[in-house]
Amino acid sequence: MTSLSVEMLAADAAEPITSAGNAQLGIAVLAGIAVIVLLITKFKLHAFLALTIGSLALGAFAGAPLGKAIESFSKGLGSTVASVGVLIALGAILGKLLADSGGGDQIVDTILAKASERSMPWAMVLIASVIGLPLFFEVGIVLLIPVVLVVAKRGNYSLMRIGIPALAGLSVMHGLIPPHPGPLVAIDALDANLGVTLALGVLVAIPTVIIAGPVFAKYAARWVDVPVPEKMIPARPSEDLEHRPGFGATVFTVMLPVVLMLANALVEIVVDNPENPVQKVTDVIGSPLIALLAAVLVGLFTLGRAAGFTKERISSTVEKSLAPIAGVLMIVGAGGGFKQTLIDVGVGQMILDFSEDWAIPTLLLAWLIAVAIRLATGSATIATISAAGLVAPLAAGMSSTESALLVLAIGAGSLFFSHVNDAGFWLVKEYFGMDVGQTVKTWSVMETIISVVGIVFVLLLSLVL
Repeated sequence: MTSLSVEMLAADAAEPITSAGNAQLGIAVLAGIAVIVLLITKFKLHAFLALTIGSLALGAFAGAPLGKAIESFSKGLGSTVASVGVLIALGAILGKLLADSGGGDQIVDTILAKASERSMPWAMVLIASVIGLPLFFEVGIVLLIPVVLVVAKRGNYSLMRIGIPALAGLSVMHGLIPPHPGPLVAIDALDANLGVTLALGVLVAIPTVIIAGPVFAKYAARWVDVPVPEKMIPARPSEDLEHRPGFGATVFTVMLPVVLMLANALVEIVVDNPENPVQKVTDVIGSPLIALLAAVLVGLFTLGRAAGFTKERISSTVEKSLAPIAGVLMIVGAGGGFKQTLIDVGVGQMILDFSEDWAIPTLLLAWLIAVAIRLATGSATIATISAAGLVAPLAAGMSSTESALLVLAIGAGSLFFSHVNDAGFWLVKEYFGMDVGQTVKTWSVMETIISVVGIVFVLLLSLVL
């Protein structure tokens, strides 16, 4: 974290818009979060509206003037959308190109063709991890479920033995790896380095997805043995296409932004000289905006044109990719507004005092906060946004490695025990033809394993880095 960014964050928290004491601020935080939870769970209000109302309620309970609370919320919303919104949009375009062109199917078919019966669960993890990089979780589910169901049926595999590894791969990518919305917002709120976060995220993700995927799948298959629900096998996106992109070109396109951002992080660590010509170049091409934009532009040719899309079809695909993310952008923006309101009412100092008085490690505290919000709201994204806002002041003065690990701790906490208030719970239940109890014993337990194993490896990394 640069000294300038630390000064800016300190300036944000130095002049709170209310003179409330820690007790009142604590009550205000709990009340604000309670309002958000109640509106989402009880009244089924859209998360954008719930976060907006919850932010104003937070300000009111903290004794802040309404005008100041509105100003804080607007400031946070604007800065978050400005920094994260374009990245989410570019990721959505790349994901849509991957799905519609048949590139995703090409990756799946190529890997499955080389996989043996014994290695099939590991193949599903690999497929889900690669596919899950540019895709939102729900889109990845829709893309992979047909494959899971078909492979399980044709190969006479246990549905859980094949499905759990795929779900684990998607979920780990969603919670820990940018450019997914949750990690991006946390990186922005904590002023973490995206490249370093990505590199450390991969280190945490690999053992986490192995344990929660193929290893846990053995036990899940014993606990729950359900037949493949044939009525849930939808058509694959590429079935009506005459051509599909090649495997190499597709993987190259998907991995391009990851490679560029990791290269930038590596050069920053090795060279560590902003005036060095090589670092100047990698600072540009490895910035998230340029890396994702480059992948999208390359994807127009390696995915769109390779599938035989006309210019009009490519334009239509790009246009269709943006409409579904409007809600995500507004939720992310409102989460940024909630974060800024937390900072401006002085919650940062309260969290600092709390962490010192109770001697709770910062990483564990961030994980616990994310876990609590995840259990209450059911949304991993909202848990990440809210937790990042609450612990943002603790990131002041942290190194790039420390702030990256803080992002990952929050991401791990945001995945804890998905249950009936999570849309993903019902999506998995219906697609796999399970009842609520079976879904808890498989999907919910898998999510908890990801969360716990994730924070364990984050804490281990904090001891050696």
